[in-house]
Amino acid sequence: MHYIFDFSWMAEYYPIIVKGIGITVELTLIGGVVGIAFGIVCAWTRALGPKWLRPPVAAYVELIRNTPFMIQLFFIFFGLPASGLKLTEMEAANLAMIINLGAYSCEIIRAGIDATPKGQFEAGTALALRPLQTFRLVILIPALQRIWPALSSQLVIVMLGSAVVSQIAAQDLTFAANFIQSRTFRAFEAYTVSTLVYLLLAIVLRQILALIGRQIFPQGTTR
Repeated sequence: MHYIFDFSWMAEYYPIIVKGIGITVELTLIGGVVGIAFGIVCAWTRALGPKWLRPPVAAYVELIRNTPFMIQLFFIFFGLPASGLKLTEMEAANLAMIINLGAYSCEIIRAGIDATPKGQFEAGTALALRPLQTFRLVILIPALQRIWPALSSQLVIVMLGSAVVSQIAAQDLTFAANFIQSRTFRAFEAYTVSTLVYLLLAIVLRQILALIGRQIFPQGTTR
């Protein structure tokens, strides 16, 4: 018996797919911007911050980088309510992505800071800049330039990993694919469409990040 492909269901269910794409993009945007900002703070703390604050940040980074994202998501959504903090599906998904990307971006950005020549630190001191001013005005941009390709790849990985949030009923693209196949029993077609959409989103995101890199670092190479 030959399998007959049937995509006629898309006429009825495409709004669900569009909504799922919107949720995935929203999660990536919020998680990416806030997560990288949090990662910058953590990277500064680990590389240049107060010594008493470094161990807690290091523990956070190791905890997140050595546990599955799904477990982190479940802990936030199912575990935190036991302590009185109840979050919606989207709030939990956003928080989990921010915490996850924050840890990974922290180490990526710290690598860029560690690769900074000592002369740049000395230049900040010579200009009578405070440590935070030296970091913000002299160190951060060159450090980001060095690690931008790696940071871009990590952001794409986080976007693809957002598919896990469907497990807590956040209505992202994977949730849409699961919903459609449960109604139409066309699992092959539903997941083929979602796979192609994720592929397109990843390609577009990489191009956008490369464009941002060229705008921020006009003298650098960001691929």
